[in-house]
Amino acid sequence: MARYTGPKTRIARKFKEPIFGADKSYDKKSYPPGQHGANRRKKQSEYGIQLMEKQKAKYTYGILERQFRNLFEKASRKGGVTGEVLLQLIESRLDNVVYRLGIARTRSQARQLVSHRHIVVNGNVVNIPSYLLREGDVVGVRERSKSLEVVTDSLSSRVSYSWLDWDNGKMEGKFNNYPQRADIPENINEQAIVELYSK
Repeated sequence: MARYTGPKTRIARKFKEPIFGADKSYDKKSYPPGQHGANRRKKQSEYGIQLMEKQKAKYTYGILERQFRNLFEKASRKGGVTGEVLLQLIESRLDNVVYRLGIARTRSQARQLVSHRHIVVNGNVVNIPSYLLREGDVVGVRERSKSLEVVTDSLSSRVSYSWLDWDNGKMEGKFNNYPQRADIPENINEQAIVELYSK
């Protein structure tokens, strides 16, 4: 149940992008943290760039190193472009799908909803945020959790994605298929991650 609980704006400033969503503090200081953050001109090595991309992906999706490595190994065993398959596997995690369906405002909130047994997959309660969904799986809100203020507030401002279907009446969504790379909105250079792990 480990997860990052430190300062999020500091991490966003490190990557020079608001990876955790809209952030007023980041808008004020969008340069890296530290005494020389605004004036740092040091050129990054190739390894440094690859490492930054991996760290960015881990913080964006809320995954720690061991889980990320396991997902990479699983992606490399599958057919297709390894980097794209890696992102597809990450996108199929239950906590991420709950966030994409609009049931939660953030991935950390989605993780908490799953852990607290508010989410069902194919009619069964699943409380494992890293649970990998398969094509055709139906994700919904548990019957007694449908009136939760957190859920109703999030659903009022949901964004739709091409690989997910949402039924507002039943408060459930279907994971139709793995998304194509062009459909995933995250600004991650997956090829750099593949090169890093291939060393």
